[in-house]
Amino acid sequence: MSRPPRTRPTLEEVAARAGVGRGTASRVINGGEKVSERARLAVEQAIAELGYVPNAAARALVTRRTDAVALVIAESEERVFGEPFFAGIIRGIGSALAEADRQLILLLAQASQRRGALDDYLTRQHVDGVLLLSLHDDDELPDRIRAHGVPVVVGGRRDDADSDFVDVDNVQGAQLAVAHLAGLGRRRIATIAGPADMVAGRSRFEGYVAGLVAADLAVDDRLVVRGDFSQASGEESMRALLSRGVEVDGVFCANDLMAAGALRALADAGRRVPEDVAVVGFEDAPIALSTRPPLTTVHQSPEQMGREMVAMLLDTTRTPGAAHPGRMLPTHLVIRGTA
Repeated sequence: MSRPPRTRPTLEEVAARAGVGRGTASRVINGGEKVSERARLAVEQAIAELGYVPNAAARALVTRRTDAVALVIAESEERVFGEPFFAGIIRGIGSALAEADRQLILLLAQASQRRGALDDYLTRQHVDGVLLLSLHDDDELPDRIRAHGVPVVVGGRRDDADSDFVDVDNVQGAQLAVAHLAGLGRRRIATIAGPADMVAGRSRFEGYVAGLVAADLAVDDRLVVRGDFSQASGEESMRALLSRGVEVDGVFCANDLMAAGALRALADAGRRVPEDVAVVGFEDAPIALSTRPPLTTVHQSPEQMGREMVAMLLDTTRTPGAAHPGRMLPTHLVIRGTA
């Protein structure tokens, strides 16, 4: 004879096995207070013996938590899975959420895809909070999510924000890069800047200008080009700089991928690095060790940034309605062969 299928143990069976009431068993399972140590141990033993697994939906009704956090990255799959910054920050976020017993939901959403379904999903019925990355200036997504009553922490400071963000001190890092180039005697320092409508691009350009002023060097528009943080744009931008007919003896690139592209363009043009042109990047990504020569760069820690974003979001969920001052993470220069 075939055995009847085994049914899933119920909360009532756990309570009966432990010799406690259903309410007591529920409080133990959901982390409630006012439970004696003896009752807690009895319930935990009953759970182990029966193989009880709490129903997630029912638990969410009791705790008013989904135990899920959404990470929304406003970039294409090509960039997210191709650039080391995103790998590092996802790794930091994922490990911090795992330690906090939360689930990570990863959503990739470019501007044209962030309407309708995304807004409907990012509610308290589905997630406890949202982490946002790679936003552009005109993005209304943070405000729309907060309108649903869902806590939001943004990776990257926006101009009008003084709370609920975590960022790298991009201005300080860019100043360090320019100061280093100027300290090497470079007087015609160009920059391959990032997009002007993104905080990182704008802030690193601000630091570049401040670094020139501090070194008593003129700001020359002919020494400024903008890329999109990709390696191809760094190569194209460097070729554009060289075609302008202005002397360049130093270049600050707003990230390491663009610096790698710039090095390729310089090599193709017969310019020696660092003898003719010194190059400094920003990020200290793995590619910085594989360029020839190895890349001098500004170090940042995407993993630390991810962990700090999770810590701030968890604080926000514990104290809803309270503003949490934004945090700027420091940078430092790593000197290698290109400068």
